[in-house]
Amino acid sequence: MFSTFYIFHLYSFLYLCKKLHFYLNECVYKRNIIFLVNASRPEALIATRELSQLLLKEGFTLTTPSDVNVLGITQTPVADLPAAELVVVLGGDGTILRGAEVARAQGIPILGINLGHVGFLAEVEKPSLAEIASSIISKGYKTESRMVLRYSVIRSGGEISAGWALNEVTVERDGTTMVELFVQIDDRPLSRWGCDGLICSTPTGSTAYAFSAGGPVLWPEIDALVLLPISAHALFSRPMVVSPQSQIVVEIESSDALLSADALRKLPLHAGDRVLITKDDSVIKLAHVKATLFTDRLVAKFKLPVEGWRGE
Repeated sequence: MFSTFYIFHLYSFLYLCKKLHFYLNECVYKRNIIFLVNASRPEALIATRELSQLLLKEGFTLTTPSDVNVLGITQTPVADLPAAELVVVLGGDGTILRGAEVARAQGIPILGINLGHVGFLAEVEKPSLAEIASSIISKGYKTESRMVLRYSVIRSGGEISAGWALNEVTVERDGTTMVELFVQIDDRPLSRWGCDGLICSTPTGSTAYAFSAGGPVLWPEIDALVLLPISAHALFSRPMVVSPQSQIVVEIESSDALLSADALRKLPLHAGDRVLITKDDSVIKLAHVKATLFTDRLVAKFKLPVEGWRGE
């Protein structure tokens, strides 16, 4: 009687162990990848189909918030995306900025895939899809941390909005007339500008909008901010490199303006509003299949004349 009872419970215990092992394998150890795809680029869709098949064969689950229909990839709203280990972006730097929203929410890296146009956030070289898949499967990719800006908007003494940016926060005119801005740094007045706007960028953003407006190029490893008025009517309107510990305050003194974070998140501003900009505590992690020096990235992007260099 005792032995039958003992054997029954032993088999029950073994059965539960088997079920638990199955659950751990299927639910806990399942590897998830989020795809973000620029659906307007045919080469991005082709690469997505090929790369997804390589990962599906290895047992990955794949999801995407993008409006693409690819076999094996589940379309899911951003708010409902499952926990993942990596965001894979197939598109340009603009698509990578959208991927940063997903990556930051989950604290995971972004892997931007070069589709033939050199950017500052994706791979410089164009690795094969097999190399990319192998790097994802083995987690052999390299990661680097990029600074993030934080902003808050104060209206009538209270905060009405707050957010972040990987590239830049801008305060610009929201119409045909220039905007009047009064800028302070660390609670000290800096200048008043009648201008088209003001850019505050990270080192990552120094090669984006700030670069087009005449700002300096900062290496990503530099811990600093760039402050740059746009088309200012003033004797002093030079770009400035500011300490990352500083707080920049931009007060709107004229007509309405527009705040933009990475050109993705926008907010109308009114006269009297104050925008506070600081370095955020969080970072965005960029993944690369092959490590590349920023100098090589600059040379590749702008086709700089380096022919004949022998390494002396």
